[in-house]
Amino acid sequence: MFIKHLLLLATIMALPWLAYAADTKTPTKVMRPFDQKDLKGFSTWLKKTQGADPQNVFTLKDGVLRCGDEDMGYLATKDAYKDYHLKIEYLWGRKNPNDKNVRNSGVLLHGTGPDGSQNGVWKTSIECQLAQGCEGDLILIKGKKVDGESYPGSISSNTVVGEDGKTRWQTDGKKTIYSGKQFWWSKHQPFFKELIDTRGSNDVASPLGEWTKVECLCKGSKITIKINGVTVNECFDANPAAGQILLQSEGHEVFFRNMEIRPLE
Repeated sequence: MFIKHLLLLATIMALPWLAYAADTKTPTKVMRPFDQKDLKGFSTWLKKTQGADPQNVFTLKDGVLRCGDEDMGYLATKDAYKDYHLKIEYLWGRKNPNDKNVRNSGVLLHGTGPDGSQNGVWKTSIECQLAQGCEGDLILIKGKKVDGESYPGSISSNTVVGEDGKTRWQTDGKKTIYSGKQFWWSKHQPFFKELIDTRGSNDVASPLGEWTKVECLCKGSKITIKINGVTVNECFDANPAAGQILLQSEGHEVFFRNMEIRPLE
């Protein structure tokens, strides 16, 4: 029995995402974290402070979360989740007068491992991109394991190659294993120039000044992304396949509301 326990401990140390297994929650009812009066159900990580939030980058008021532009980082659910349907809405805030690039933020799924283990800012996760013109793109963020080794994350998607040589999701496309670049959403405009407050010709996100609804359906190792009710991207063979939900602060003020973590239908 002692040897079995040692083997189990060694396995958990080698594969730290298994450490979430006992604490990972599968929703059985709809949870609305922003209905609370505070952010006790969340933790913060910011590049400058390595955790604390003295500038109040993240504030919750009347069910609306502000993610400020004062620092780079994220607000993370303290609980880890698997097999769930995330719904959330976002709205861009003030314009950064010095920035020529598109407003940028994201929802990071399956957050795993140490905070700030990727470039001192992010942690291992799978990003649903919210940057203008790129809403629904999927990015694998490779952080580290608790022992400091690189986390062996991976995602795959069925893709076709556009005229610009970039992959886009298509249900009957060729299976493609992530190789370090974005899996672009199905109608990402070819040669789109990511300039502030521009839109792609086929964008389904709402115009500037209006709320956009994002849905992330996580079932096993499969993730489906919807923007304003339209399925725009999908990946499978996701590793990690469970973890925390993170909301990014990435240099642009953005507001989130109506966050729901729901059981899968």
